Amino acid sequence: MSKKGNILLVEDEESLHHTLKLNLELEGYEITSAYNGTQAIQAFEKEYFDLIVMDVMMPEIDGLQATETIRVHNSETPILILSAKASGSDRVAGLKKGADDYLTKPFHLEELLLRVEKLVNKNKKIQTKENTLEEDSVTIGTAKVDFKAQTATTWQGELVSLSSKEAMLLKLLIANKNEVVTREKILQVVWGYNVYPNTRTIDNFILNFRKYFEPDSRHPQYFHSVRGMGYKFTP
Repeated sequence: MSKKGNILLVEDEESLHHTLKLNLELEGYEITSAYNGTQAIQAFEKEYFDLIVMDVMMPEIDGLQATETIRVHNSETPILILSAKASGSDRVAGLKKGADDYLTKPFHLEELLLRVEKLVNKNKKIQTKENTLEEDSVTIGTAKVDFKAQTATTWQGELVSLSSKEAMLLKLLIANKNEVVTREKILQVVWGYNVYPNTRTIDNFILNFRKYFEPDSRHPQYFHSVRGMGYKFTP
């Protein structure tokens, strides 16, 4: 069975955690386990996830605090909260902290699996749409990129070949023009990594782009590094 997605499962009650993990794995998901909010945040910082399933009542940092912390750094990864608190105000509080869905305990396993599948598929559709560039060629200042030929004519008029990774990263940045693309998204989309390597990997590619497309690479006009977040292409 092909992997349907990576899920971070955050639940401190061991028997429930084991049951959920087993059933999600049987559905084809790859599961990373965390048993409190601190572990959840640490796991999130190291890996890419298509979905986070988050319990609320946990030791150290609870699920709402963990959700809020994750949302500060990432606005995209969907979060499904599991909670024994069933009141309307509790549900609103969870959604205000940044959750995408809220399921109260006890719940039917089939309902959980359906909600998980819906959130994962929705996230993948959004990612695919955001990462798609329809144009075969683009102009960057006086330079030009030909994605079909996988070449670029630099600002100095020199024809250079682009590696497949360079072409993919250019497409991703240009498709998301004027928006910050996080290092996590870049590594997931371009390199396919779940566990992140040193971000110098991306920095070196950005340096190459500045060499190709920026007349003054020390004061870039098109390819910007956004400290602590990622990179942005400004046409």
